[in-house]
Amino acid sequence: MSEPDPADPRRILAMGGGGFTMQDRSSALDRLALTLTGKAVPRICFLPTASGDPRDQATRFYERFSGWPCEPSILSLFHLGRDRLEPRAHLLAQDVIYVGGGSMRNMLAVWREHGVDATMRSAWERGIVLVGLSAGAMCWFEGGITMSGGSPRPAPGLGLLEGSLSVHRDGEPERLPVYREAIATGALAPGYALDDYAAVLFAGTRLHSAVCSRAGARVLEVRADCAGATIERELPVESLPGAAPATAALDGSAGSPRRPGDLTGTEEPSDGISELRALRAGRHRWD
Repeated sequence: MSEPDPADPRRILAMGGGGFTMQDRSSALDRLALTLTGKAVPRICFLPTASGDPRDQATRFYERFSGWPCEPSILSLFHLGRDRLEPRAHLLAQDVIYVGGGSMRNMLAVWREHGVDATMRSAWERGIVLVGLSAGAMCWFEGGITMSGGSPRPAPGLGLLEGSLSVHRDGEPERLPVYREAIATGALAPGYALDDYAAVLFAGTRLHSAVCSRAGARVLEVRADCAGATIERELPVESLPGAAPATAALDGSAGSPRRPGDLTGTEEPSDGISELRALRAGRHRWD
């Protein structure tokens, strides 16, 4: 993990799962998305493209963010005629762009039709914070493991970040063997496998930290060895302030014990969380 370059404003927060669309009982990851902007009242836009713009996700988005000091909006690429929004102009006016989960293949196809793929790169380069979970997390990388076709398989992303990402490691364990094989054979570049409620934060193009909204959520770094297999390393993961206590074991089984060193929302944040706070300016009412 690396220290952020203060001259490079680019930030990407990629979540394996969690946040308001998964009805995460901790709001820690969603709050982090806002605090990374350094703005007192940031503008945040949600794109539910990957799941076909369902109404329930829009409802949950406004329920989560309308009570905080921010300006929430939704960009529905399926209802542009109704909403009268120009995608590029609207997205580039935001401080946070938050992308939901669903089908990464379908999402990227719709984005290309509307020029959103190129707009996302422009937004990132301007310092607009890019956030997403599941498909909305993998899309920032060179590739990931999609289940758009029913079974897990590798698929390309936008390539803003080098490497690859696999999500829902504990919630959908069938992804991980396919991810390992794809990296071992070179079908995907090395990368990270994230549990639900775990996230990786990139400052510029470098990994800054791994965080979670539920204690015990894990992040694996996965790379190929020289013998047709993979080498895996578990990264240190910081529980964000307000994180929920651990409730699940590594592979999704219930009732795992709390590991030594795990943090809960009632404990003092560590130096890693202090470094996260240094990425933004000032303290705001969602702290």
